[in-house]
Amino acid sequence: MHLRRFPPNIRADKEAHMIPNFSTSQVTRKPVVETEGGVVATQHSKGARAGAEVLKAGGNAIDAAVATAFAMGVVEPWMSGPGGGGGMVYHDAATGETHALNFGMRSPAGLDPADYPLSGTGTASDLFPWPNVVEDRNLRGGTAVAVPGMVAGAAAAHERFGTMPWADLLAPAEALAREGLLVDWYASLLIASSARNIGTDADLAAMFLQDGVYAPVAGWTASGLPRIAMDGMADTLAALAKGGAKAFYEGEIGAAIVTDVQAKGGSLSREDLAAYAAEWQAPYAFDRGGARFNVLPGLTAGPTFGGIFERLPEPAARAAMDTPGWEALAEALHGAYAHRIATMGHDGESPKQPACTTHFSVIDRDGNMVAWTQTLLSIFGACTLSPATGMMMNNGIMWFDPEPGKPNSLAPGQPCLMNICPAIAITPEGGYAIGASGGRKIVGAVAQLAHLMTDRGLSMEEAFHHPRIDYSTSTIVADDTIPEAALSALSAQHKLESRPRHVYPLNWACTSGVMRRDGKNAGCTEIMTPWGDAFREEMA
Repeated sequence: MHLRRFPPNIRADKEAHMIPNFSTSQVTRKPVVETEGGVVATQHSKGARAGAEVLKAGGNAIDAAVATAFAMGVVEPWMSGPGGGGGMVYHDAATGETHALNFGMRSPAGLDPADYPLSGTGTASDLFPWPNVVEDRNLRGGTAVAVPGMVAGAAAAHERFGTMPWADLLAPAEALAREGLLVDWYASLLIASSARNIGTDADLAAMFLQDGVYAPVAGWTASGLPRIAMDGMADTLAALAKGGAKAFYEGEIGAAIVTDVQAKGGSLSREDLAAYAAEWQAPYAFDRGGARFNVLPGLTAGPTFGGIFERLPEPAARAAMDTPGWEALAEALHGAYAHRIATMGHDGESPKQPACTTHFSVIDRDGNMVAWTQTLLSIFGACTLSPATGMMMNNGIMWFDPEPGKPNSLAPGQPCLMNICPAIAITPEGGYAIGASGGRKIVGAVAQLAHLMTDRGLSMEEAFHHPRIDYSTSTIVADDTIPEAALSALSAQHKLESRPRHVYPLNWACTSGVMRRDGKNAGCTEIMTPWGDAFREEMA
């Protein structure tokens, strides 16, 4: 037997590998400030500012949401954008009605499942543990691209409920693209974490990597930060502002995208784009205590959100999260997700790659609320750039099981199953709009925030700073600030790992939300995300 020897100053006990490098005394908080004006809460401060500026200019929550959606596609281009899809829930304060809009991606009508043969060895290297497909054709490259829906969703929302001119709402995003993407340490980290996959597409590598290999980064003591040119995206946004969604789905923008994707082996066609339409739906709604929850129905995480609350007893308002409370929460999360896997065909996610999604929430001074989630699916989507438009394309084909005969097997012309869970709760005091990014971790995080604010009566600030668990795999991942007695009780019944709350990787989903209470509005974002911000309109 080979015995590993350590120098005297190095711990050699079996727990040494679990000791974190980071400070154990640092405290991170995001205060929540109430206002009579509107609030936009996003994963990036510049996206929040863009939406808040629209509110300050007199726009409503939908106007601000459209502006924010396009701005987020510029400042977090690897997370979402016109090349992806998503969904939203909107509450109209004047009518009291709540609406759901699904603008998820679809597989191209010309897709042939035979073009995605199984390799016969191993599981996929990305989010879902599907059987490996030859050359990862369902994960990266033009063959992984599904029909994008984000632009159609934004146009549908604006046409029905917007008040400001469409071009004015895309102007902030174009201006951000003209500036170029500022590469701070966090951007460098995200780019570096995906550099290997970025390098599989020459156009994407030329945009994001130095010498086709390295992530751009400022020096240790440098005062200036590098920028990534986004002129192609800026030109596309300008054309989209002028021509509207028709330019994307029936005009020159769409034609350019199709040419680029097909040149990289994809089956996306102009007919696919022309046939695409975002779908207004009745929300999946149910009552819980004094709140009425509204989430997306269908092939989303909305029904799973409902399933968690079906399994979760209602504790007394503001009751402490005691040991039985954590156990009940764990069972509800696990049971609802097990049902999702069995009925929707979503057989888990791999921790090997971060999920690529943006969520933001908006409330205006009149109390109209939007919960909006959009995604490319994987980080950097299909790692495929449309060079003619400057847009990153989704890898929505990865949402399908490549093995035939399964509930979610790959097929042409089918909607993609999404993990997104934008949610709005209407309460006697007003209500709140919440959501998250983070793949399969989304629904558990959103349900826990709702549970904390509705069942337990916590404020938004308390809820966002409260520890959480995730039970979307076979192991509970628990915040290590949960009381030791609760962790011990959970570990006695379940496989459990306790982890600290860090910037990267995010061990739980990245949440954001807004709340209205007695005529005052507030917002908050995941406390550990360095870019996340809740912008009040008076700050714009």
